[in-house]
Amino acid sequence: MQIRPFTPEDTDAVIELWTSAGLVRPWNDPRKDIERKLTVQPELFLVGESDGVVVAAAMVGYDGHRGWVNYLAVSPGSRGLDYGRRMMEEAERLLIELGCPKLNLQIRSDNASVRAFYEHLGYTEDAAVSYGKRLIAD
Repeated sequence: MQIRPFTPEDTDAVIELWTSAGLVRPWNDPRKDIERKLTVQPELFLVGESDGVVVAAAMVGYDGHRGWVNYLAVSPGSRGLDYGRRMMEEAERLLIELGCPKLNLQIRSDNASVRAFYEHLGYTEDAAVSYGKRLIAD
């Protein structure tokens, strides 16, 4: 797998990947999320490609205080090949280059397999509660 920055030509493949990975929700329009990401640190929107096929993707960001990873997905047929680990290593590398001291991510509390994946990579649950407020309805 080669990791590279997202290009607009990747849009349909990335949305299909996110959908197959169960990341798309009715309240988050993936096309709008992509459009928004391309206006802020587009170089941190990563795609993993194998034999010309998008098999992994992740939106990475840094706000000057914390780094974030959103929408990390690996295609169901490519799981177990260390693609998720490699995507996270690249995200971490890029964030370290920017001087980011800590990376945060959010996991749905009932997603045991994803929790185990991140724990295997050295992530721990923070003693924090995530709050949100929708500012723009999709």
